[in-house]
Amino acid sequence: MKNIETANFEDTGYSYTLSLISGKYKPIILYCLMEYEPVRFNQMRRYLKNVADKTLSMNLKELEADGLIQRHEYPQIPPKVEYSLTQRGHSLVNVLDKLCDWGNENRIEKG
Repeated sequence: MKNIETANFEDTGYSYTLSLISGKYKPIILYCLMEYEPVRFNQMRRYLKNVADKTLSMNLKELEADGLIQRHEYPQIPPKVEYSLTQRGHSLVNVLDKLCDWGNENRIEKG
């Protein structure tokens, strides 16, 4: 039997995964890229609806720094930037799919 007195949540894989994908927008960004990659910044902003440019930009930079997405900038005017999942980001697809499956199976219709 495991002893909760000596356990530390921060040492778990679950904690590490949450540290990478937690927040209001990161899971949605990853889901969007999983479904529609590559995606441009303005397409992502429209998909997320009411997200501020600064907030979206910050979340994209954090996901990129964590190695989950990549940013590809094309040398043209006006600038064109596309985002897509890295190999590490693609490894989360099964996790995101399971969340989606659970939501579809357990959705409670309002009304």
